[in-house]
Amino acid sequence: MKDLKYLAAMSIPLAAVMSIYFKGYWSFFTPFYAFVLIPVLELILPHDTSNLEGAEREEKKKSKVFDWLLYLNAPIIFGLLFYTLYDITHASYALYEIIGLVFSVGIVLGTNGINVAHELGHRQNTKERYLAKLLLLPSHYMHFYIEHNFGHHANAATPEDPATARYNQTVYSFWFTSAFRQYFSAWALQQKLLKSSNLRFFSFQNDMFWYAIFQTSYLLFVALLFGSLGLVFAIAAGIIGFLLLETVNYIEHYGLERKKMPSGRYERVREVHSWNSNHVMGRIVLYELTRHSDHHYKSSKKYQILDYYDISPQMPFGYPTSMVLSFLPPLWFRIMNPRIPAEMHPSMSH
Repeated sequence: MKDLKYLAAMSIPLAAVMSIYFKGYWSFFTPFYAFVLIPVLELILPHDTSNLEGAEREEKKKSKVFDWLLYLNAPIIFGLLFYTLYDITHASYALYEIIGLVFSVGIVLGTNGINVAHELGHRQNTKERYLAKLLLLPSHYMHFYIEHNFGHHANAATPEDPATARYNQTVYSFWFTSAFRQYFSAWALQQKLLKSSNLRFFSFQNDMFWYAIFQTSYLLFVALLFGSLGLVFAIAAGIIGFLLLETVNYIEHYGLERKKMPSGRYERVREVHSWNSNHVMGRIVLYELTRHSDHHYKSSKKYQILDYYDISPQMPFGYPTSMVLSFLPPLWFRIMNPRIPAEMHPSMSH
């Protein structure tokens, strides 16, 4: 039964269902749940620094239960999205209720869509990778698959990485720099991949073209079924979804830097180049994303067996709470800047 603890991740879509069902000010219940109630629970619940060992580790590594807990997100987020689109275009809603539902559905697209896509996108199984791309579709972020796997994991904690926040950069500045730089980086990486296979830019293997076609088709489909209101809602909810991802990107590597070697190359990614958190609630709701240090150290590791390392820089709070703090830059800088390892601090010469 302990394996089913990750069903707690479904509490976010459940909060969105409550937002849709009760309407009124309940439309904002999901952001309230994600950014108020979960942080409060994180403060109350204990940390867990334990790692799985021996036979238990091997058993959990092979268990399909953990995979199906991820797959379950696909019908849930698409069911929720299309039901909401149907309801707002067939029932009478006040503007503030629609705004509340944009945030509620957008949060689900970010947490149960992009976050799960991130996990599945690292798998070797082709079907799981296709599912990852499908989960990125409603957040307009299919290019994330290329940029994250071929760009971010190579360049994390360096100035070359769009998804690494610089020292004293605000989250609001980061939203723009990361979103735009990642998109153009994905195109550049796609071009490199095509060249390495001796393929031309105008090729059926150019995935970035396919992503543009799929995402445009998705929005046209929504417009045809649900009209202009449905289209605006789908676009806005998707933006909330990817801004949630970018906020997570912001806190994951904020201010951390890899050393540049005399050769001009950077030292390899180690456990010290990502912020780690052992707060139980954030770990479960985000499928262990908060053990990010180990994920970068060994990206092929499945979420249920990620480890904690003493040498990883530790966040004082869980990821959900830290996301809230990042929205208040002076407070974020005051709390996080002193925690950046001394050798990575800008005051040290590189």
